[in-house]
Amino acid sequence: MAEDKNKENQLNIELDESIADGTYANLAIINHSVSEFVVDFVNVMPGTPKAKVKSRIILTPQHAKRLAKALAENINRFENAHGEIKDYEQPPIPMNFGPTGQA
Repeated sequence: MAEDKNKENQLNIELDESIADGTYANLAIINHSVSEFVVDFVNVMPGTPKAKVKSRIILTPQHAKRLAKALAENINRFENAHGEIKDYEQPPIPMNFGPTGQA
């Protein structure tokens, strides 16, 4: 009986081949409104004055908070296993870089 209940609570997640390779990003731009968080992932190349958004994820505030918590927990686990992640100083990104959030 308990085994049947566990099967009901399982979620089958499929990963399409075109998504499985992933997309590299070295910048995330986060905007929010009352009802959503918008995270744009960008690949900025040195010496290039223009960069395109490679992926956009739109989350409810509750899901954004869950993502932040899950990311913090995973970073903590990674650092416990591999040592502290060094945060190298990055050159500042101009404030007018990227889209502005609107809902």
